[in-house]
Amino acid sequence: MGHALIDRLTGELGWPCLIMEDEVLAWIKRPGVQVLFVPGDWQRNLETADVAVILPELQTAFQGRFDCAVVDEAMEPGVKESSGVYKTPSLIFYRDGVCLGGIPKVRDWDDYMARIARFLDMPIAA
Repeated sequence: MGHALIDRLTGELGWPCLIMEDEVLAWIKRPGVQVLFVPGDWQRNLETADVAVILPELQTAFQGRFDCAVVDEAMEPGVKESSGVYKTPSLIFYRDGVCLGGIPKVRDWDDYMARIARFLDMPIAA
């Protein structure tokens, strides 16, 4: 990816970097709640590094109730289009292949906590 804080997610934390469409589809269809981190252009958007630091803290705060992956730059347009979340950086939440919604840009901690709690408790229409 290029930015040390994004590379930490895939290196140190072992999150997958999804570089092909079939990898993205397989990831979001996994059982449970999955989060795609869409970094955007980290060289132009200083918020990307902030979200790269915040996301692991959010995963810890929610006691691992969701798994995370990083979306490669080449996959970003398709992920944005399919989710309807166009601003970056963004966190896009899925359960069993269904997009629950996204959190674009940097938010304050309470906003993250409230939004993620809603996503985790959101029922999936049959």
